[in-house]
Amino acid sequence: MSTKTVIITGASSGIGFAIARAYLQRGDNVVANARTLERLQAAAGQLGQPANLLLVPGDVAEPATAQRLVAAAVERFGQVDVLVNNAGIFTARPFTEYTPEDVQALVDTNLKGFFFTSQAAAAHMRERRAGHIVNITASIADQPLKSVPAALPVLIKGGINQATKALALELAAHNIQVNAVAPGIVDTPLYTEEMHDFLKGLQPAGRIGTVDEIAEAVLYLGDAAFTTGVVLPVDGGMAAGHW
Repeated sequence: MSTKTVIITGASSGIGFAIARAYLQRGDNVVANARTLERLQAAAGQLGQPANLLLVPGDVAEPATAQRLVAAAVERFGQVDVLVNNAGIFTARPFTEYTPEDVQALVDTNLKGFFFTSQAAAAHMRERRAGHIVNITASIADQPLKSVPAALPVLIKGGINQATKALALELAAHNIQVNAVAPGIVDTPLYTEEMHDFLKGLQPAGRIGTVDEIAEAVLYLGDAAFTTGVVLPVDGGMAAGHW
C-alpha cells in the first residue's frame, strides 16, 4: 500500500490523537491540527517527534485554517489523500438549559469545522480525482438516549451524518469516498473514572470503547475504495435499538 497523507483535526488528544498515532505507525504522513501549537507540540512529544508529522495549529471554525491545512499538506507532502474531521465538542444538558454560548461553541467547532475543512479538501481531491473524507460523528445522533439529554450535539452530528451521504453522492463521480464513524461512549479525558460505571450501562456490550477501536474504523474507511455514504457505528451495539 502506498504512503498516504492524512489531515486530522482535533489531533492533540483523545480520538484524534489515537487516529494520528495509528496512521503514523503504519508509515503514513500526518498533518495534525489543534487550536494551539502548544497542545500539538505536547502530542508530538508523546509520539516521538516523527519526521512524517506536520503540526498546523488553528481554529477549524475559520475558513483560513482549512485552506492553510490543505496548503501545508500539499507543500510538505505533495497531496492530501484523507481528511479526518475529528475536532468536536459534546455538551449534554436539558434542552431548555442550553445557552447562546453553547450553541455558538458547537456550531463553530462541530459544524463550521466540518464544513470549511471538507470544502477545502474536496476542492483539492476533485483536482486529483481521488480522496477520502471521514467524519467523526456520534452514535447518539442516530439513537438518542433519555438518560443523556443532548439535543444540540444530536442536531449537529445528525446533520453531518446526512451531509456525509449527500457528499458521498455528489463526489462519487470524482472518485472521492465520504464516510463517517459514529462512536459510542469512548474512554477519553472527557469522562472521569467516577462516570464509568454509569457509562458502561449505556451500551449493550457493557463496556466503554477505546480510542484505538475508533482509529481502526477510520483506517478502514480511509482505505475503502468501494464504500461511500456509510455512517459506521462503533458503539458496542448502542445504535442497534432499545435494550
